[in-house]
Amino acid sequence: MSQYRNYIAGEWSSSDRQTVNVNPSDTNDIIGEYARASRDDAERAIAAAHAAFPRWSRQSPQVRSAALKHVGDQILARKEEIGDLLAREEGKTLREAVGETVRAAQIFHFFAGEAVRLVGDHQPSIRADIDVEVRREPLGVVGLITPWNFPIAIPAWKIAPALAFGNCVVFKPAELVPGCAHMLAEIIAQTGIDPGVFNLVMGSGAEVGAAFAESPLVRGLSFTGSVGVGRVIAANCVTGEPMKRFQLEMGGKNALIVTDDAMLDTAVDCAIDGAFYSTGQRCTASSRIIVTRKIHAAFVDAMKARMERLAVDDARKEGTDIGPVVDERQLGQNRSYIDIGVNEGATLLGGGELLERGAPGHYMAPALFVGVDPKMRIAREEIFGPVASVIEVADYDEALSVANDSEFGLSAGICTTSLSTARHFLRNIEAGMAMVNLATAGVDYHVPFGGTKASSFGAREQGRYAAEFYTTVKTAYVAG
Repeated sequence: MSQYRNYIAGEWSSSDRQTVNVNPSDTNDIIGEYARASRDDAERAIAAAHAAFPRWSRQSPQVRSAALKHVGDQILARKEEIGDLLAREEGKTLREAVGETVRAAQIFHFFAGEAVRLVGDHQPSIRADIDVEVRREPLGVVGLITPWNFPIAIPAWKIAPALAFGNCVVFKPAELVPGCAHMLAEIIAQTGIDPGVFNLVMGSGAEVGAAFAESPLVRGLSFTGSVGVGRVIAANCVTGEPMKRFQLEMGGKNALIVTDDAMLDTAVDCAIDGAFYSTGQRCTASSRIIVTRKIHAAFVDAMKARMERLAVDDARKEGTDIGPVVDERQLGQNRSYIDIGVNEGATLLGGGELLERGAPGHYMAPALFVGVDPKMRIAREEIFGPVASVIEVADYDEALSVANDSEFGLSAGICTTSLSTARHFLRNIEAGMAMVNLATAGVDYHVPFGGTKASSFGAREQGRYAAEFYTTVKTAYVAG
């Protein structure tokens, strides 16, 4: 069996503990054994990053730009290989997996440009013969913790800006998907950047993540994952010595509103894509579909018909629309919510059952509930699987009220042909991202990503807004 090591201080470092990486489409298929870092490993990586920071932060922006462009080029050159691994270890369809890989390359290319475009301000002082310069400078060592559902895109949108702006990185991927992270580390290692600038430490959040949050050498921590873990990280960052900057991207319970005047085919397309593609394992998934009364029956019938045509199968098999659930634990959670919904009085219109395919895997039919009350748990709690709830409302005003009645506020969408309704929605929806006649899932890499309420905390990710987290501002006064 292939064994893969951590990357610390410019060297591949083995461990006496391993994580077995299993294919959720075929649990007999073992991808490899990946080193499981200890707290000591994490602290050694942090120390290496701290030692590398003075030189890397003062490198020419062109050096950093060239390194990031090389990474993007190599990802593109290996997109089929990386995409196949992504589909194999996470369960995303091969089409989606290759698309995500290309997105990761685009992110590195974008920040290769941003490395040489970082600008400040030059202003006259209110005092005579004094100039004022406002400069952006790197934070220092940053800890990056990523989830399992986007194994290469989310690491890319954290690592690329961190390196572009002169920070040094300690990176912990999710334990379920170490393969793509390791392949990305191999590509970064080949750029020839100084030892310690980038470090990969695979392992548990309890050990590695805690070391990031508690280390006095880490100046910033960017985390994507659950609300509960995010709150623990925030508390550790605030109470630690010294306090450190933190950025949290957490849960979502995203609403898609379908109004009476919506184009039915467009609405169903948006709902199917947002609710069920990527097996519903997206923080931007449309898990609440809020439909006004006049179109409700036609929408539900069309949605059910489309669901029944979705092919659930091996992620790498041609023709598969939906791959397996990522692992047995997540499958169990999805199934528990099916029981919760039925017990709460909602009607399971279709799906939710376990499926058997050619090999043992975590297969589940996408599930659709109707007759859902907005106060039910299935309409309020993030399930993170192919489970959607249809909530019938009288009109647009009630739909907007229901959509905003959530602790989350990541992404929201509306399907309507009314420009005035769309504009009202964009002004009044309580979400960080708003979509009109588009699925709630699916974002661009050059614009900010993030939400409100319990979904996000701190500066936005992606695009030029990434500089708000990965840099600090220095105001310099010059006389003479």
